[in-house]
Amino acid sequence: MRTRTRWSVAIWLSLIALAATFVLRGSGLDLDYVIPKRLVRLAAMVIGGICVAVSSIIFQTLVGNRILTPAIMGYEAVYLLWQSMLLLLLGTHGLAMLGVQGNFFVSIVLMLGYSWLLNRWLLRRGKGDVYVLLLLGLVLTMVIGTFTQFVQLRISPGEFAVFQGLSYASFNRAQPETLMYAALAVVAVSVVIRRTLPVLDVLALGRDQAISLGVPQPAYLRLHLALIAVLVAVSTSLIGPTAFMGIFVANLVFALAPGARHRQSLPLGSVVAIGIFLVAQLLVEHVFNYKTTVSILVNLVCGVYFLALITRARGNP
Repeated sequence: MRTRTRWSVAIWLSLIALAATFVLRGSGLDLDYVIPKRLVRLAAMVIGGICVAVSSIIFQTLVGNRILTPAIMGYEAVYLLWQSMLLLLLGTHGLAMLGVQGNFFVSIVLMLGYSWLLNRWLLRRGKGDVYVLLLLGLVLTMVIGTFTQFVQLRISPGEFAVFQGLSYASFNRAQPETLMYAALAVVAVSVVIRRTLPVLDVLALGRDQAISLGVPQPAYLRLHLALIAVLVAVSTSLIGPTAFMGIFVANLVFALAPGARHRQSLPLGSVVAIGIFLVAQLLVEHVFNYKTTVSILVNLVCGVYFLALITRARGNP
Protein backbone atom coordinates (compact mmCIF):
# COMPACT_ATOMS: atom_id res chain seq x y z
CA MET A 1 0.00 0.00 0.00
CA ARG A 2 2.82 2.41 0.87
CA THR A 3 4.59 1.64 -2.39
CA ARG A 4 1.40 2.32 -4.34
CA THR A 5 0.94 5.63 -2.49
CA ARG A 6 4.50 6.67 -3.26
CA TRP A 7 3.97 5.85 -6.92
CA SER A 8 0.81 7.94 -6.99
CA VAL A 9 2.48 10.93 -5.31
CA ALA A 10 5.47 10.73 -7.66
CA ILE A 11 3.21 10.58 -10.72
CA TRP A 12 1.13 13.55 -9.55
CA LEU A 13 4.24 15.64 -8.83
CA SER A 14 5.69 14.72 -12.23
CA LEU A 15 2.45 15.75 -13.91
CA ILE A 16 2.46 19.15 -12.16
CA ALA A 17 6.08 19.69 -13.17
CA LEU A 18 5.37 18.78 -16.79
CA ALA A 19 2.34 21.06 -16.91
CA ALA A 20 4.32 23.98 -15.46
CA THR A 21 7.14 23.38 -17.92
CA PHE A 22 4.73 23.27 -20.86
CA VAL A 23 2.97 26.49 -19.87
CA LEU A 24 5.95 28.58 -18.76
CA ARG A 25 9.00 27.45 -20.76
CA GLY A 26 9.87 30.01 -23.43
CA SER A 27 6.69 31.98 -22.77
CA GLY A 28 8.38 35.14 -21.55
CA LEU A 29 5.52 35.28 -19.04
CA ASP A 30 3.32 36.69 -21.80
CA LEU A 31 -0.09 36.75 -20.12
CA ASP A 32 -1.81 38.36 -23.09
CA TYR A 33 -1.30 35.67 -25.75
CA VAL A 34 1.27 32.90 -25.19
CA ILE A 35 0.25 31.60 -21.76
CA PRO A 36 -3.54 31.77 -22.43
CA LYS A 37 -3.07 29.82 -25.68
CA ARG A 38 -0.98 27.23 -23.88
CA LEU A 39 -3.58 26.95 -21.12
CA VAL A 40 -6.21 26.17 -23.76
CA ARG A 41 -4.01 23.41 -25.17
CA LEU A 42 -3.32 22.14 -21.66
CA ALA A 43 -7.06 21.95 -21.01
CA ALA A 44 -7.45 19.94 -24.25
CA MET A 45 -4.75 17.54 -23.04
CA VAL A 46 -6.48 17.13 -19.68
CA ILE A 47 -9.90 16.43 -21.19
CA GLY A 48 -8.47 14.19 -23.91
CA GLY A 49 -6.32 12.28 -21.43
CA ILE A 50 -9.25 11.64 -19.10
CA CYS A 51 -11.42 10.45 -22.00
CA VAL A 52 -8.75 8.10 -23.38
CA ALA A 53 -7.81 6.60 -20.02
CA VAL A 54 -11.29 6.15 -18.56
CA SER A 55 -12.82 4.78 -21.76
CA SER A 56 -9.96 2.31 -22.32
CA ILE A 57 -9.82 0.97 -18.75
CA ILE A 58 -13.59 0.53 -18.52
CA PHE A 59 -13.73 -1.04 -22.00
CA GLN A 60 -11.06 -3.58 -21.05
CA THR A 61 -13.03 -4.33 -17.88
CA LEU A 62 -16.17 -5.03 -19.89
CA VAL A 63 -14.51 -7.26 -22.50
CA GLY A 64 -12.01 -8.92 -20.15
CA ASN A 65 -9.11 -8.31 -22.51
CA ARG A 66 -6.08 -6.03 -22.06
CA ILE A 67 -5.14 -5.64 -25.72
CA LEU A 68 -8.40 -4.08 -26.91
CA THR A 69 -9.56 -0.45 -26.94
CA PRO A 70 -12.81 1.27 -27.93
CA ALA A 71 -11.25 1.97 -31.34
CA ILE A 72 -12.15 -1.59 -32.31
CA MET A 73 -15.83 -0.57 -32.20
CA GLY A 74 -15.35 1.83 -35.11
CA TYR A 75 -15.93 5.21 -33.45
CA GLU A 76 -12.76 6.75 -34.86
CA ALA A 77 -13.53 5.22 -38.27
CA VAL A 78 -16.89 7.02 -38.28
CA TYR A 79 -15.12 10.29 -37.43
CA LEU A 80 -12.64 9.88 -40.30
CA LEU A 81 -15.42 8.92 -42.71
CA TRP A 82 -17.36 12.08 -41.82
CA GLN A 83 -14.29 14.27 -42.34
CA SER A 84 -13.57 12.70 -45.74
CA MET A 85 -17.22 12.93 -46.85
CA LEU A 86 -17.37 16.57 -45.79
CA LEU A 87 -14.29 17.37 -47.88
CA LEU A 88 -15.62 15.38 -50.84
CA LEU A 89 -19.07 16.98 -50.90
CA LEU A 90 -18.32 20.54 -49.77
CA GLY A 91 -14.54 20.83 -49.94
CA THR A 92 -12.59 23.04 -47.57
CA HIS A 93 -15.48 25.53 -47.77
CA GLY A 94 -17.59 23.01 -45.88
CA LEU A 95 -15.07 22.97 -43.03
CA ALA A 96 -14.95 26.75 -42.99
CA MET A 97 -18.75 26.96 -43.05
CA LEU A 98 -19.15 24.55 -40.14
CA GLY A 99 -16.24 25.94 -38.19
CA VAL A 100 -14.42 24.15 -35.42
CA GLN A 101 -17.43 24.14 -33.12
CA GLY A 102 -19.86 22.95 -35.77
CA ASN A 103 -17.55 20.14 -36.85
CA PHE A 104 -17.06 19.21 -33.19
CA PHE A 105 -20.78 18.87 -32.50
CA VAL A 106 -21.63 17.09 -35.76
CA SER A 107 -18.81 14.59 -35.19
CA ILE A 108 -20.07 13.84 -31.69
CA VAL A 109 -23.66 13.38 -32.90
CA LEU A 110 -22.59 10.99 -35.66
CA MET A 111 -20.44 8.85 -33.36
CA LEU A 112 -23.13 8.73 -30.69
CA GLY A 113 -25.71 7.78 -33.33
CA TYR A 114 -23.42 4.99 -34.51
CA SER A 115 -23.01 3.81 -30.93
CA TRP A 116 -26.79 3.87 -30.39
CA LEU A 117 -27.30 1.64 -33.43
CA LEU A 118 -24.66 -0.78 -32.17
CA ASN A 119 -26.12 -0.98 -28.69
CA ARG A 120 -29.77 -1.11 -29.69
CA TRP A 121 -29.62 -3.40 -32.72
CA LEU A 122 -26.44 -5.47 -32.63
CA LEU A 123 -26.17 -5.93 -28.88
CA ARG A 124 -29.79 -7.04 -28.57
CA ARG A 125 -29.44 -9.43 -31.48
CA GLY A 126 -26.34 -10.84 -29.85
CA LYS A 127 -28.34 -11.34 -26.62
CA GLY A 128 -25.88 -9.27 -24.63
CA ASP A 129 -22.83 -11.22 -25.84
CA VAL A 130 -19.98 -8.73 -25.84
CA TYR A 131 -17.85 -10.94 -28.12
CA VAL A 132 -20.48 -10.79 -30.86
CA LEU A 133 -20.47 -7.02 -30.48
CA LEU A 134 -16.67 -6.91 -30.73
CA LEU A 135 -16.65 -9.06 -33.85
CA LEU A 136 -19.29 -6.96 -35.57
CA GLY A 137 -17.54 -3.78 -34.46
CA LEU A 138 -14.27 -5.00 -35.96
CA VAL A 139 -15.96 -5.86 -39.26
CA LEU A 140 -17.73 -2.48 -39.37
CA THR A 141 -14.44 -0.72 -38.65
CA MET A 142 -12.83 -2.44 -41.62
CA VAL A 143 -15.78 -1.67 -43.90
CA ILE A 144 -15.96 1.98 -42.88
CA GLY A 145 -12.18 2.33 -43.18
CA THR A 146 -12.23 0.85 -46.68
CA PHE A 147 -14.98 3.24 -47.76
CA THR A 148 -13.02 6.15 -46.26
CA GLN A 149 -10.00 5.17 -48.34
CA PHE A 150 -12.20 5.12 -51.44
CA VAL A 151 -13.42 8.63 -50.65
CA GLN A 152 -9.84 9.83 -50.14
CA LEU A 153 -9.06 8.86 -53.74
CA ARG A 154 -11.83 11.18 -54.92
CA ILE A 155 -10.69 14.36 -53.19
CA SER A 156 -8.04 16.77 -54.42
CA PRO A 157 -4.46 16.76 -53.08
CA GLY A 158 -5.09 19.97 -51.16
CA GLU A 159 -8.19 18.55 -49.53
CA PHE A 160 -6.31 15.33 -48.77
CA ALA A 161 -3.68 17.38 -46.93
CA VAL A 162 -6.45 18.92 -44.84
CA PHE A 163 -7.85 15.46 -44.16
CA GLN A 164 -4.44 14.23 -43.04
CA GLY A 165 -4.28 17.07 -40.55
CA LEU A 166 -7.69 16.12 -39.16
CA SER A 167 -6.71 12.45 -38.89
CA TYR A 168 -3.82 13.21 -36.50
CA ALA A 169 -4.17 14.00 -32.82
CA SER A 170 -3.61 17.72 -32.28
CA PHE A 171 -4.33 20.16 -29.47
CA ASN A 172 -4.22 23.25 -31.65
CA ARG A 173 -7.81 22.81 -32.88
CA ALA A 174 -9.27 23.21 -29.40
CA GLN A 175 -11.18 26.41 -28.64
CA PRO A 176 -12.47 27.67 -25.28
CA GLU A 177 -16.10 27.14 -26.32
CA THR A 178 -15.63 23.54 -27.42
CA LEU A 179 -13.52 22.86 -24.32
CA MET A 180 -16.37 24.06 -22.13
CA TYR A 181 -18.91 21.73 -23.76
CA ALA A 182 -16.42 18.86 -23.74
CA ALA A 183 -15.69 19.43 -20.05
CA LEU A 184 -19.42 19.42 -19.22
CA ALA A 185 -19.86 16.11 -21.05
CA VAL A 186 -16.88 14.55 -19.25
CA VAL A 187 -18.13 15.75 -15.86
CA ALA A 188 -21.60 14.31 -16.52
CA VAL A 189 -20.13 10.95 -17.56
CA SER A 190 -17.76 10.97 -14.57
CA VAL A 191 -20.68 11.45 -12.17
CA VAL A 192 -22.45 8.40 -13.59
CA ILE A 193 -19.27 6.31 -13.56
CA ARG A 194 -18.53 7.29 -9.98
CA ARG A 195 -21.88 5.84 -8.91
CA THR A 196 -21.16 2.56 -10.70
CA LEU A 197 -17.58 2.02 -9.49
CA PRO A 198 -18.52 -0.95 -7.25
CA VAL A 199 -20.37 -2.51 -10.18
CA LEU A 200 -17.29 -2.13 -12.39
CA ASP A 201 -15.21 -3.94 -9.76
CA VAL A 202 -17.68 -6.82 -9.88
CA LEU A 203 -17.80 -6.83 -13.71
CA ALA A 204 -14.01 -7.15 -13.71
CA LEU A 205 -14.47 -10.63 -12.20
CA GLY A 206 -16.13 -11.84 -15.41
CA ARG A 207 -19.62 -12.12 -16.88
CA ASP A 208 -20.66 -15.32 -15.14
CA GLN A 209 -19.32 -14.23 -11.75
CA ALA A 210 -21.04 -10.86 -12.03
CA ILE A 211 -24.38 -12.46 -12.88
CA SER A 212 -24.03 -14.96 -10.04
CA LEU A 213 -23.44 -12.06 -7.64
CA GLY A 214 -26.71 -10.45 -8.71
CA VAL A 215 -25.42 -7.79 -11.13
CA PRO A 216 -27.66 -7.30 -14.22
CA GLN A 217 -24.70 -7.56 -16.58
CA PRO A 218 -26.50 -6.80 -19.90
CA ALA A 219 -28.00 -3.57 -18.53
CA TYR A 220 -24.70 -2.31 -17.12
CA LEU A 221 -22.92 -3.40 -20.29
CA ARG A 222 -25.19 -1.19 -22.39
CA LEU A 223 -24.84 1.68 -19.93
CA HIS A 224 -21.06 1.64 -19.86
CA LEU A 225 -20.74 1.16 -23.61
CA ALA A 226 -22.89 4.28 -24.01
CA LEU A 227 -20.66 6.19 -21.58
CA ILE A 228 -17.56 4.97 -23.42
CA ALA A 229 -19.09 6.19 -26.68
CA VAL A 230 -19.54 9.67 -25.21
CA LEU A 231 -15.94 9.80 -23.98
CA VAL A 232 -14.51 8.54 -27.28
CA ALA A 233 -16.71 10.93 -29.26
CA VAL A 234 -15.56 13.89 -27.16
CA SER A 235 -11.85 13.02 -27.31
CA THR A 236 -11.86 12.20 -31.02
CA SER A 237 -13.81 15.33 -31.95
CA LEU A 238 -11.63 17.49 -29.70
CA ILE A 239 -8.09 16.26 -30.40
CA GLY A 240 -8.43 13.59 -33.12
CA PRO A 241 -7.85 9.80 -33.18
CA THR A 242 -5.39 8.37 -30.66
CA ALA A 243 -5.09 4.79 -31.99
CA PHE A 244 -3.04 2.58 -29.63
CA MET A 245 -2.68 5.02 -26.75
CA GLY A 246 -5.52 3.50 -24.74
CA ILE A 247 -3.78 0.11 -24.67
CA PHE A 248 -0.54 1.66 -23.46
CA VAL A 249 -2.20 3.72 -20.73
CA ALA A 250 -4.40 0.90 -19.42
CA ASN A 251 -1.58 -1.65 -19.26
CA LEU A 252 0.78 0.85 -17.65
CA VAL A 253 -1.81 1.45 -14.94
CA PHE A 254 -2.21 -2.30 -14.40
CA ALA A 255 1.58 -2.57 -14.06
CA LEU A 256 1.90 0.36 -11.63
CA ALA A 257 -1.11 -0.63 -9.51
CA PRO A 258 -1.84 -4.34 -9.95
CA GLY A 259 -5.13 -5.38 -8.45
CA ALA A 260 -6.24 -1.79 -7.85
CA ARG A 261 -9.95 -1.07 -7.90
CA HIS A 262 -11.47 1.31 -10.39
CA ARG A 263 -11.61 4.02 -7.76
CA GLN A 264 -7.80 4.12 -7.92
CA SER A 265 -7.08 2.92 -11.47
CA LEU A 266 -9.26 5.46 -13.31
CA PRO A 267 -7.67 8.59 -11.76
CA LEU A 268 -4.20 7.06 -12.11
CA GLY A 269 -4.85 6.27 -15.77
CA SER A 270 -6.03 9.83 -16.39
CA VAL A 271 -2.84 11.24 -14.88
CA VAL A 272 -0.69 8.88 -16.96
CA ALA A 273 -2.51 9.80 -20.19
CA ILE A 274 -2.21 13.53 -19.54
CA GLY A 275 1.47 13.08 -18.76
CA ILE A 276 2.04 11.23 -22.04
CA PHE A 277 0.38 14.06 -23.97
CA LEU A 278 2.52 16.63 -22.16
CA VAL A 279 5.76 14.75 -22.79
CA ALA A 280 4.92 14.29 -26.47
CA GLN A 281 4.02 17.96 -26.90
CA LEU A 282 7.22 19.10 -25.16
CA LEU A 283 9.29 16.83 -27.40
CA VAL A 284 7.56 18.18 -30.51
CA GLU A 285 8.18 21.79 -29.49
CA HIS A 286 11.62 21.73 -27.88
CA VAL A 287 13.39 18.65 -29.27
CA PHE A 288 12.04 18.05 -32.78
CA ASN A 289 11.25 21.72 -33.43
CA TYR A 290 7.80 20.93 -34.88
CA LYS A 291 9.28 18.55 -37.49
CA THR A 292 7.00 15.80 -36.24
CA THR A 293 3.60 15.62 -34.55
CA VAL A 294 2.22 14.46 -31.22
CA SER A 295 0.21 11.79 -33.01
CA ILE A 296 3.28 10.29 -34.66
CA LEU A 297 5.24 10.13 -31.39
CA VAL A 298 2.34 8.69 -29.40
CA ASN A 299 1.43 6.12 -32.04
CA LEU A 300 5.09 5.10 -32.46
CA VAL A 301 5.67 4.44 -28.76
CA CYS A 302 2.26 2.92 -28.09
CA GLY A 303 2.36 0.86 -31.30
CA VAL A 304 5.75 -0.63 -30.39
CA TYR A 305 4.42 -1.41 -26.92
CA PHE A 306 1.35 -3.06 -28.46
CA LEU A 307 3.55 -5.30 -30.63
CA ALA A 308 5.68 -6.20 -27.61
CA LEU A 309 2.54 -7.00 -25.63
CA ILE A 310 1.21 -9.25 -28.39
CA THR A 311 4.57 -11.01 -28.75
CA ARG A 312 4.88 -11.56 -25.00
CA ALA A 313 1.32 -12.85 -24.77
CA ARG A 314 1.89 -15.33 -27.60
CA GLY A 315 5.18 -16.46 -26.05
CA ASN A 316 3.54 -17.41 -22.75
CA PRO A 317 2.41 -21.04 -22.46
